[in-house]
Amino acid sequence: MFPTASGPATASAPTAGPAPRAPAGWAAGHLLRRAAPALLGYTAVRLLGTLVLMKWAHLQHRGLWPLLADRWDSRWYLGIADHGYADAFDEGGAGESNLAFFPLYPVLVKAVAGVTPGSRASVGLVVAVGCALVAAWGVFAVGDRLYGARVGTVLAVLWGATPVAAVQWTGYTESLFTALVAWSLYAVLTGRWVAGGVLCLFAGLTRPTGLALAAGVCVSGVVALGRLRRAAVPETASGAPRGPGPAGVRRIVLGVLLAPLGWLGYVGWVGLRLGRADGYFAVQRQWRNQWDGGRETLRTLRNLLIYPSHPQLFLVVVSLVLIVSVALFLLCVCDRQPLPLLVFSGVLLLIVLGSGGVYFPRARFLLPGFPLLLPLALAIAHAHRRVAALCLSAAALGSAYFGAYMTLVYGGPP
Repeated sequence: MFPTASGPATASAPTAGPAPRAPAGWAAGHLLRRAAPALLGYTAVRLLGTLVLMKWAHLQHRGLWPLLADRWDSRWYLGIADHGYADAFDEGGAGESNLAFFPLYPVLVKAVAGVTPGSRASVGLVVAVGCALVAAWGVFAVGDRLYGARVGTVLAVLWGATPVAAVQWTGYTESLFTALVAWSLYAVLTGRWVAGGVLCLFAGLTRPTGLALAAGVCVSGVVALGRLRRAAVPETASGAPRGPGPAGVRRIVLGVLLAPLGWLGYVGWVGLRLGRADGYFAVQRQWRNQWDGGRETLRTLRNLLIYPSHPQLFLVVVSLVLIVSVALFLLCVCDRQPLPLLVFSGVLLLIVLGSGGVYFPRARFLLPGFPLLLPLALAIAHAHRRVAALCLSAAALGSAYFGAYMTLVYGGPP
């Protein structure tokens, strides 16, 4: 993917130019070797969750594979891979349109299934698991870049031990999206603006919240251009200031221009397909998902946490995830995280909390927001080894239990 610094780097904003580059093969191999403990830890956590789910499913006489590969949104994506998108939709009808689902994951599943054996459901699951490992690698790379390998390793393990992390190894888009987010942010942090923009473009073709990543890349690029201009020094014969190198400026501008094209392209394509400018947003309204500034979120939180005597465990955990995420974002701001991470996390929270749509998938929607876990990763990494091991073990066991509960007891879409 991308090379990383061999030690921690504390930066309040992305650098304007690219870091010195090693040969691509050597750099990728070095980064993979450095990330090996993080990938092993992440894999161990997710294997534990999968084994608990498999045992629990066996006790209910249910198979593991259908639970992971062919349920809920997975079926929508597989339907798109098999039959493509609908030509129209009935705004007042009872059925929902598959135009609400972004295209990159089903296109990838269809392409891989075309050259490999097995059903598309199996291919979709394999693609999701592979993307999850690439995502964990990218999560580590961001943490390593900012604070060193120990923090990066803890960050990757924590990402695999969130309450709804079981979704990472199912036929959903969260793993693919997180991989694109992590490596795009890493590219911007290391001054690789074009790579960051291209990865952001693909993220915008994966999930609606690709808009949050585009905001992070674009805002950071504009700020970087402003800093370059202010840093210009007079060096010409006439005493006029010599600005930043034109190649460096072009790379930043190109990255900023590329970043939102995936999201804008798909939203625009849906509008053209349906013959109305608000086509995509009309589809979202059909799914009962539209912006209300957070009123529905606050109402549901109040109803779940204050009034009922026996609230549903799954929805209580979703509510706690939302509350803790807001608190962690405030800590991220206090820690002065780099601008791309803060903007991405902030806009992601704004989209998820401000939606007036269905409540139950909110924790899943926040899975790609791994920068929110950085304050926890820092605290655990700096704690005594026994304390750190206890915290990570508790998180892994809790994630394994709740993942199985979410899948088998709650029974609804995650």
